[in-house]
Amino acid sequence: MGIGPTTIITLTSDFGTADTYVGQMKGVILSIAPQVRIVDLTHEIAPQDICAGAIALQSVLGVFAPGSIHVGVVDPQVGTHRRAIAVATDQHTFIAPDNGILTAVLDQQRPRRIV
Repeated sequence: MGIGPTTIITLTSDFGTADTYVGQMKGVILSIAPQVRIVDLTHEIAPQDICAGAIALQSVLGVFAPGSIHVGVVDPQVGTHRRAIAVATDQHTFIAPDNGILTAVLDQQRPRRIV
């Protein structure tokens, strides 16, 4: 799956919207791939609530077009050396910290590739 003009990237985080972090994240994405469409799933996950983040990411299944990319950033150890994980399923790609946030997705979607 490549990134094309119809690629949707969803963003889920516990950042809130009172500061510039969400805008900065969008700026980085658009500087790399200006043709994508960004959808804010939510930025109001309770701080560090991995379970709520997992449920939010699971909610995209069956809703967004195949080939969509879903980014989840809910992590009690944000800013540390925790590694990110990318999981490609038959329908979607998920990018998140390797902290269990993708567990609910992986209960319903079989991974094709994990990096």
